[in-house]
Amino acid sequence: MSLQCPRCHSPKIACFHKAMKIAAAIGTVGGVARGVSAALAGGQVGATVGAMAGPLGVTLGAVSGAILGGLAGGVGGCALGAQLGEKLDRHVLAHNLCLLCGHRFNLPT
Repeated sequence: MSLQCPRCHSPKIACFHKAMKIAAAIGTVGGVARGVSAALAGGQVGATVGAMAGPLGVTLGAVSGAILGGLAGGVGGCALGAQLGEKLDRHVLAHNLCLLCGHRFNLPT
């Protein structure tokens, strides 16, 4: 079933996902910050494990923990933000535009 304009029943519809893009970006930044924060707090574990390899191991353990924590947090935050933004776009914001009559509308619930 294709999407049609409720006013003129045209199948020529453009969909805008502004809230999804914004929420995904905010979620990514928040997720990276949270991931790095948790990794730095847990960096002592990496430093302890890396201590067996000497001073270089301590540094590499802490830095790699922060990088991996930031990446994992960023991916999780982006996914959660995109889901929230998609729900906002779909049910709250009029994110569909009919290219024939110019009518903006939401998807039916």
